[in-house]
Amino acid sequence: MALAAKLQLRQSQSLVMTPQLMQSIRLLQFTHVELERFIDDEIERNPLLERAEPQDDAASDQAQKIDAPPETATSGDWFETETAWSAEAISEKLDASLENLFPDDPGTSERLGPDLTAQWKSASGGSSMSSSDGFDVGDMAAAAITLREHVGEQVALAFTDPAARLIAGELADGLDEAGYMRADMAEIAARLGTDRAAVTNALAVCQTFEPSGIFARDLAECLSLQLAVRDRLDPAMKALIANLELLARRDFQTLKRICGVDEEDLLDMLAEIRALDPRPGMAFSGGVSDAIIADVEVRAANDGSWVVELNAETLPRVLVDHIYFAQVSPHAKNQTEKDFLAECLQNANWLTRSLDQRAKTILKVASEIVRQQDAFLVHGVRHLKPLNLRMVADAIGMHESTVSRVTANKYMLTPRGVFELRYFFTASIASSGGGDAHSSEAVRDRIKQLIDEEKPVDVLSDDAIVDMLRENGVDIARRTVAKYRESMNIPSSVQRRREKRALASAGR
Repeated sequence: MALAAKLQLRQSQSLVMTPQLMQSIRLLQFTHVELERFIDDEIERNPLLERAEPQDDAASDQAQKIDAPPETATSGDWFETETAWSAEAISEKLDASLENLFPDDPGTSERLGPDLTAQWKSASGGSSMSSSDGFDVGDMAAAAITLREHVGEQVALAFTDPAARLIAGELADGLDEAGYMRADMAEIAARLGTDRAAVTNALAVCQTFEPSGIFARDLAECLSLQLAVRDRLDPAMKALIANLELLARRDFQTLKRICGVDEEDLLDMLAEIRALDPRPGMAFSGGVSDAIIADVEVRAANDGSWVVELNAETLPRVLVDHIYFAQVSPHAKNQTEKDFLAECLQNANWLTRSLDQRAKTILKVASEIVRQQDAFLVHGVRHLKPLNLRMVADAIGMHESTVSRVTANKYMLTPRGVFELRYFFTASIASSGGGDAHSSEAVRDRIKQLIDEEKPVDVLSDDAIVDMLRENGVDIARRTVAKYRESMNIPSSVQRRREKRALASAGR
């Protein structure tokens, strides 16, 4: 059999994550403060970028400092439409068009219907930034590193496989401020198209990060991770960690029997437990707290609908200085300088368009949330409907992960107060009468009201609360009532009865 060379043509598709595409993904989940810091860094690196101050708006039209290029409306989501390019295309064009990343669906208002009016307040109407001729010592203070940044650095060092690094990034997005991993691992596996084992393996690596105890899914796992680092997770300590409820009740006799230790050893073990940090992520939340600034404002319109507007204070406006580019580009001495200026211009145009589409994406998601939760805005928390990310994503034609990033650490100002966008996403609890399902947040409020209204002589047990809720059409289990009650820091019926008796005795 003779060997011969053959020329074959093969066509394939793959997802390419270029630096600019990754930057646009990051912009979606940035908070207002993080976005301001990011833009400051970009302006420092790119000489063609500058902020647009309110007094510069009129002059910017005359100076022809152009914002973003015209937009082209497309449909669908960028996670599904982004494809790979040939080597020639990559060399000619650094990244795909922004329309694939942020679809600006012109049919949003038609889809939302006449009952909802969505308006976008232009950033030119006002700005929270002001210039000062004085020197501010506070500008010299270095920004404190956040838990997300600290974990991100460790993810980059711990994972060499891009797929595993992507999974670790999703897990990091699920961390709360205390350092606990609150994301659903099965949901992450389904969203990324991988198996549960890959997510579990990535979580095991993340649980070795500093500070020890982060990425734990509950208090027992958090304490176990810290004890394992100290090489103190022996069988007796494992038994103690597995029975934290007995420790909370101070049932030391039972603990000694379960752990197989005497009183002196148990006291030593309790001292070790007290030396641990139950909330390791809080070490990165110290210092001055940033004031919450609502990203979206909702107010009632004269016709009874809701007006949804973006808060101008959270919309940083960045301009591309084309005049300066035209002045310096003819004086470039070599190809390196020409490439640098071209790259700066491309990055500046991409950033301005990304910021514009980020604002429109937030408005689109917020408008759909308002449409879905109209009853809550009118009547209160009892009328909060069950809602998840997929329902919003399907309604506005975006990917579920895009909606997840948009709603992370974003706030909405409503006539009923300021709420995080994630507040409106609640689990569904079935109706005992076969009617509409109930929101878990509404059920929590109902449980709290029942307990607040109970009489000292008739303290409601969890079983009694279950019966009362089922009479009102809420099909709920006793363990769910206990979980909701504990999440609101409400003691059990036995403890409440003791407290009420103590108060009654003191009143005599």
